[in-house]
Amino acid sequence: MASPILPGSGLGSGLDIGAIVTALVNADKSAKQTQIDSATKTNTLKISGVGSLKSALTAFQTAMTNLSSKTSPAFAGFTATSGNTDILSATSDSTAVAGKYNVVVNKLATGSKIASASFAGGAASAIPSGTLKISQNGTDYNVDIPANATLQTTRDAINKAQGANGISANIVTDSSGSSRLVISSSKTGAGSDLTVSGIAGLEIDGTQPMGASPAAGASGAVSGIAQNAELTIDGLTVTSKSNTVSGAISGLTLNLTTVTPTNGAPTVVSVDANTKGLQTSIQTFVDAYNALKTTVDTLSKATPDEDGKLTVQAAFTGDSLPRSLIADIREQLTAVGAGGPLAVLSQLGVMTDRNTGNLTFDTAAFNKTMDQPGMTGQVQQLFTGTDDNNGLLARMKAAVDPYLKAPAGSKVTAGLLDQRLTILNNNTRNLTNQQLALDLRVANLTKTLTAKYNAMDLLVGQMKATASNITSFFSSLNAQQSAK
Repeated sequence: MASPILPGSGLGSGLDIGAIVTALVNADKSAKQTQIDSATKTNTLKISGVGSLKSALTAFQTAMTNLSSKTSPAFAGFTATSGNTDILSATSDSTAVAGKYNVVVNKLATGSKIASASFAGGAASAIPSGTLKISQNGTDYNVDIPANATLQTTRDAINKAQGANGISANIVTDSSGSSRLVISSSKTGAGSDLTVSGIAGLEIDGTQPMGASPAAGASGAVSGIAQNAELTIDGLTVTSKSNTVSGAISGLTLNLTTVTPTNGAPTVVSVDANTKGLQTSIQTFVDAYNALKTTVDTLSKATPDEDGKLTVQAAFTGDSLPRSLIADIREQLTAVGAGGPLAVLSQLGVMTDRNTGNLTFDTAAFNKTMDQPGMTGQVQQLFTGTDDNNGLLARMKAAVDPYLKAPAGSKVTAGLLDQRLTILNNNTRNLTNQQLALDLRVANLTKTLTAKYNAMDLLVGQMKATASNITSFFSSLNAQQSAK
């Protein structure tokens, strides 16, 4: 019975069949495997590079957004300060001008808070079903009250139905156990009083004060009716429905906190040139640009290996995309701004380093420019523009947008980087399929060659056995002839 011949040293031929098959398979596989490995390494590097560039661009866009904030303007030419922040605080916008203002707060704006008549049964008191109508400023807010309702469930129904409209309700219970439904509004100013009707026992006229010690059956406004804020600015009377007073002083918003004490000194609001703040904001702008430029350089520049012999390619080495990105951004740096005597960054001491391409900021040159009258407003105009599109910050954001998102109204659904990432991910799937196909080919080739060499080894073994038999026969025949 013949023994099975396994890969390894052939029993018949004495050859290392396993080594022969491995060498032949590797020779067939090598070129394709090298191609796949090289393409996979390059593709993976590019995917990582796209991710790094997207992160850098997102950080840059965030910096531009923060610098162009309208609520906390970083490039405000003037900044407002309050002489007494316990009374009020002040902020300026892009239209502010230098000046000082004496402000006295006589009244704060208040909202409407009303209370129902007293319910002896407390929060569990029964409330008739129907539609509760809460009216304010000519608008009715309806709340459906179901059967078997209580004061507690009525409160809950009001909060659920009208919370989004700034109307809320709660229950106040006194020492005797009697409860009142208290309804308040976040809206302030005269005329914003609440009135309630539609449900027996819950009729409330918010235009009438309840008084300091209301009777059990009394209802109405708690702590007085809603009122406007009243203040004087340099002796001129101003009223406001809100404690945030905008427009009374051009370019300023006053946030009222409390009333000026009787015989108290006015709060001085000062509006001064924001030279120091502008310098800080320009440095932030320069740092944001340089951080992006450094990332792009790192992702584009090939570097030598540890031995200094081979060149190691970066993710975007030889790729036109990062060069186009930097060119688009730099175009905005050198473009003339929104008009005025201050047109380009170089006038503020912001220059380009000829060796690195990064921006530098000469604060001495900046301060020299700021010594000229009206320059703080010009800096503001250069960076924020005269509309939402022509300022440097808006133009920088617009230059970067196509790389992060699809243009408005276009047929494409992704930005340039996401389009590139889609291609790279498709490459990854294609390379994976190529590897699977190669692995299958290697497995089949190994199986085929092993079977052929084992068959050859068996045949050689049989031929050796036949040769040995023939040799033995002739040796025996010769021995018999010699014996005669």
